[in-house]
Amino acid sequence: MIPLHGIPELEEGDDLGALLAEAATRAGGLEPDDVVVVAQKVVSKVEGGIVQLEGVEASERALELAGDGDARRTEMILREAREIVRARAPLVIAETRHGFVCASAGVDASNAKGPDTLVLLPLDPDASAASLREQVRELTGAEVGVVVSDSFGRAWRVGTTDVALGVAGIAAVLDLDGLHDSAGYQLHATQIAVADEIAGAAQLVMGKIDGIPAAVVRGLRLRGDGRGKDLIMPRERDLFR
Repeated sequence: MIPLHGIPELEEGDDLGALLAEAATRAGGLEPDDVVVVAQKVVSKVEGGIVQLEGVEASERALELAGDGDARRTEMILREAREIVRARAPLVIAETRHGFVCASAGVDASNAKGPDTLVLLPLDPDASAASLREQVRELTGAEVGVVVSDSFGRAWRVGTTDVALGVAGIAAVLDLDGLHDSAGYQLHATQIAVADEIAGAAQLVMGKIDGIPAAVVRGLRLRGDGRGKDLIMPRERDLFR
């Protein structure tokens, strides 16, 4: 994992693809099959996914769910949510418009641009990943994969880990169904969330407070046409809702 240093604080409309290409060049360049992992926050910032709480009016439902928290923030969670899955004020677990189930529908104040500022998830993380991949290819000539990542909690594990929201140029899921292990056992329903694993690996060098919004993961051979959507559990297979 190679951290990409020198990417500045970003504003709406900044050329993130060019900044990634420049940072990768400073880090020694890109190689075929590299995977560029980009934090969702910087993607949202350049795409305009920023909300100022000033002027946000909280609904009765937001006031109810917020408890002692800021009801304006809860209002933005409700606006971004397709469904409220669980709530214990002020914590809200929601399904987003994309189908992700996560805390606060992905609405977050960390690494935002100041107090009373929230960052929303990208509207289409897969499209964002595909666009960045094409830009990087045009600027560097390297055939790479791109993952747009974010930190999610796990229902039965302490702490967060980064997962893939958007994917381009690589497989998102490695399906081993029907293959045999070293003991000859035939695998059944064995799917490896490789894009999530890549996102989690990159987070080790990006950190949460170090100001490093991107990294290169090198040494994999996972070319494919996967999408972040491939990692969403279909509703009919969800045993917990």
